[in-house]
Amino acid sequence: MFPRSINSSVSASEETLISETDVDAVMAQSDALVAIDDVQKSLNRSRASVYRYTNTDPRNLNPPFNPRKLNPEYRSDQKDPLLFHPNEVARFAKDVLRIKEVTVEVLNSPSTATQQVLGAILEELRQIRTHLEDLPAAPSDLAARRDRQERPAA
Repeated sequence: MFPRSINSSVSASEETLISETDVDAVMAQSDALVAIDDVQKSLNRSRASVYRYTNTDPRNLNPPFNPRKLNPEYRSDQKDPLLFHPNEVARFAKDVLRIKEVTVEVLNSPSTATQQVLGAILEELRQIRTHLEDLPAAPSDLAARRDRQERPAA
């Protein structure tokens, strides 16, 4: 999964923090989950340090929220990969790592087989809707409906 990435940079000379409204506005645009590799690249940290930052517990599959850790999304199985919401990665970078500039960049995701099937289903549903809208209006009372069918009632 690589639909979104989070780019963050540290500017030592810049002392002002990015305003809360800017961060919230940028983070609100992102809704896809990112994998551990993307988090590693965006935070510019080693894979081991990202795992150290992550809020995981071998005895508890979904530990409670910890504001000092990078909290993954809900998992239903221990073997599920760790996935993170971009807002959580941006929050962690800003609040815990003290990265001054946090930017969420939205990238176009490559088309997958699932997306192609869903697109085909959507197109077919649109054709069905157009066809149904073109049909003459159905009679509202039972007598008119019976006459329309042109066969005797049982």
